[in-house]
Amino acid sequence: MSKYLSVVYNENARPYTNYPQKLCHYLFQTFDFKPGMKLLEPGCGRGEFIRHFKNLGLDVTGIDVCSEAKKLAQELDVYICDIEKQTLPFEDNTFDIIYSKSFIEHLHEPGNYLAEAYRVLKPGGILLTLVPDWEANYKTYFDDFTHRTPFTSISLKDACEMFGFVNVSVYKFRQLPIVWKYPILNYFCALISPLIPVRTKTKFFRWSRELMLIGYAIKPKA
Repeated sequence: MSKYLSVVYNENARPYTNYPQKLCHYLFQTFDFKPGMKLLEPGCGRGEFIRHFKNLGLDVTGIDVCSEAKKLAQELDVYICDIEKQTLPFEDNTFDIIYSKSFIEHLHEPGNYLAEAYRVLKPGGILLTLVPDWEANYKTYFDDFTHRTPFTSISLKDACEMFGFVNVSVYKFRQLPIVWKYPILNYFCALISPLIPVRTKTKFFRWSRELMLIGYAIKPKA
């Protein structure tokens, strides 16, 4: 995994865009985040999301298994940690939010991570998990050979509840900002998605076809 970022997320293959900024703003508003909240992002990669969450006023920290992550986000608090083998390097009840995107499916034992996430979240804290939807992406899921554990809306909900989280909800989500603004366009995307080639390189068509899951869960206050 030491070269994951430089191979899979190099700037030629995946150039920097304004998409992380748009997604952070959408999530900040949708889930009623407040300036000053402490947010942890496991699998922070190039630091794109925590960088924009910081601009929105959150107190951010990232962790990643790749040592490259510290170099790519030198101005941010990034820790190198292998959650498969180590505990998170934080005290109990530290964070208000744990946010991850395209992270949990890379783990052999997601339960280890969920237990640690529960531990370091404050009572009432939010676990926000974005993960590719297996049902919509099974044909390309293992194009990334580091994917280990597929998730459906049912398995993600069950996993969160098994590790003590409450008020769990999971819903399907398209990564198209225009759909966030005009949800009715989801119907158009669903209509054209069977006609779109599985590995299209055009983002609009690719994200019309592919779906993510958003899992929202709370650590009980008592």
